[in-house]
Amino acid sequence: MAIRFILLVSRQGKIRLTKWFTSDWTAKEKAKAVKDVSQTVLSRRTKMCNVLEYKDYKVVYRRYASLFFIAGTDIDDNELLTLEIIHRYVEVLDKWFLNVCELDIIFNFQQAYTIMDELLIGGELQESSKRSVINSLKRMEETEKAEQISNLL
Repeated sequence: MAIRFILLVSRQGKIRLTKWFTSDWTAKEKAKAVKDVSQTVLSRRTKMCNVLEYKDYKVVYRRYASLFFIAGTDIDDNELLTLEIIHRYVEVLDKWFLNVCELDIIFNFQQAYTIMDELLIGGELQESSKRSVINSLKRMEETEKAEQISNLL
């Protein structure tokens, strides 16, 4: 089970977050993949299946409010597990930002990336416990505040 990329796309087609877990994509290929996948997902009706194929990858997506969470996986990976990972990411975002919205991700994209890095390493699920991820984020935040205070003194 390996996720190759994750995209967060608004309903208007704006890319809010991208994370690539493999380095075998050139910048041009990444741009084309983001454009193709986001256009394909945005053009689908709500009653259609949340799984589709793009080149040698399986694309699994889920819409939460005004954002599409899109994951590209290997063709033989379990799409239900990928949907569960997407859902876990949204749950942790929601818990961290206290009812997350698109603006939280836009203005706090570093934290959104940090949360993703706490959940996934190299496209593999690292930590499934929401509590562990939130506790880790709190420790990081406390450390950053302590460093800022020590820099002021």
